[in-house]
Amino acid sequence: MHISGEAKLLRIFIGESDLSHHIPVYEIIVTEARKFGLAGATVFKGIMGYGGTSRIHTAKILRLSEDMPLIIEIVDEEGKIENFLPVVEKIFEEGNCGGLITIEKASIIKYVADITKSH
Repeated sequence: MHISGEAKLLRIFIGESDLSHHIPVYEIIVTEARKFGLAGATVFKGIMGYGGTSRIHTAKILRLSEDMPLIIEIVDEEGKIENFLPVVEKIFEEGNCGGLITIEKASIIKYVADITKSH
């Protein structure tokens, strides 16, 4: 698979402890993105942050948090990202979790999938 040119970056901000049917929401989103045929997804774990509740979540040793901020990033063609949004919204509803979803313009310089490593 080759993708180049204009694309969209879907960025999803959630908490590490957000669950839907006892499964972490970030796992569900990444799994669904793969099923949907999106180019790829990456989950980043933050070391400090806050969201809608304004409660600080931090990785400081004296105050370990089990609900660290997570960011899921997915880049693909605009149409594929737009079509995936209802899936993410449904996951949020089923998990009854808060979060933030943003879309940004992205320029793909080079994306070449190594199909010999696919599982």
